[in-house]
Amino acid sequence: MPSGRALGRRFRWLWASYAVSSYGSGLGFGAFPLIAVLVLHSGPTQVAALSAAGRAVGAVVAVPLGPWMEFRRKRPVMVATDLIRCAALLSVPAAFALGRLSFAQLLVVSVVVAAANIAFNAASGAFLKALLPPEDLLVANGRFESTSWSATMVGPPLGGAAIGLFGPMTTVVADGVSYLLSALGIRAIGGKEPSPVRTGAPRLRAADLLEGWRHILTHPGLRPLFFNAMTVNGLIMASEPLLAVLLLGRLGFAPWQYGLAFAAPCLGGLVGSRLARRLVARSGQRRVLLTAGVLRACWPVGLAFVRPGVPGLVLVIVIQFGLVTCCALFNPVLATYRLDQTPADRVARTLSAWSVGTSAAIAALTAVWGLLAALTGPRVAIAAAGVLLLATPLLLPRRANAARNTAEPAASLP
Repeated sequence: MPSGRALGRRFRWLWASYAVSSYGSGLGFGAFPLIAVLVLHSGPTQVAALSAAGRAVGAVVAVPLGPWMEFRRKRPVMVATDLIRCAALLSVPAAFALGRLSFAQLLVVSVVVAAANIAFNAASGAFLKALLPPEDLLVANGRFESTSWSATMVGPPLGGAAIGLFGPMTTVVADGVSYLLSALGIRAIGGKEPSPVRTGAPRLRAADLLEGWRHILTHPGLRPLFFNAMTVNGLIMASEPLLAVLLLGRLGFAPWQYGLAFAAPCLGGLVGSRLARRLVARSGQRRVLLTAGVLRACWPVGLAFVRPGVPGLVLVIVIQFGLVTCCALFNPVLATYRLDQTPADRVARTLSAWSVGTSAAIAALTAVWGLLAALTGPRVAIAAAGVLLLATPLLLPRRANAARNTAEPAASLP
């Protein structure tokens, strides 16, 4: 827990809902590729398409959801998206039990879940801004960040053990049920959420689809942070499957070593999220964003120098620990700054546009880096991503006036 500060019963229910769905997703991490390979006997091209296309198409599907949910109560949207994710995921083991599971169904489910993730995150961000006063947002985002990294640390190893004992559908069921429990937790938050008052045209217009991007791209602080987030997240995520090929294939790491190399560094997520609030209080939001943003770009290039054996494993763990710590420090500060700088009547559209943009960038760069690795080898492609990451701090806002608060105060929930 990043801070002992009490944020109230309603936030505790929101946090509990986030935690249960995060741990469910951690258990289900990598389940679809495993099912595609072990159950449907899919090839590497199909497995890669499942990951990239699901994220990319899901982002496209989510484009109109931000404007649609902006002027609706957010809790019903969050409950609905939880139930949609639950139903979509549970359809996979149901189809498997009936002998009707297909690759096309996995692809559709991955698209639905990706779009619902974007919608849920946008609605929950808007709800959080209305639920808590501005001074508590960083504490809340730090707790979400620490929960996310702890789920990433614990979930995949337990999920792998469950798959080994009970089969590949086990973790999909656990993930689906976690969204049902999350929906019940959000329902238990209680209280009355007022319906947002729409300003301007009474109906959804084409211009509303662009309002989130318009706010991001015209804001002197959010614009560089948006491009930085797209580039950094895209390059890091594009390198992950290539690192798996390098470690498990060419360098001969055992699967348990590979799992350890990515689970142990998640402790850095707890460290970074705990430090966020006290460092912002000491040094200021802008300086923390700039420093953490620069430091997180310095680690991944080291992965190009990994060698076989224990020294290589230690190097991966150290690099990943440093990267995760910096990301866990940067992310809650960014999330808080983004909420602070966004008017209450544009939060859902802005967060949705942000998620759509970063998801599209990750999908595109993953595809490009897969092609680059095919032409040059995984080590060269990882090195190229690391070198490009060294230039990403140039996208961070450097002027003091870029951090000015231009947002309108949010209406608090009763």
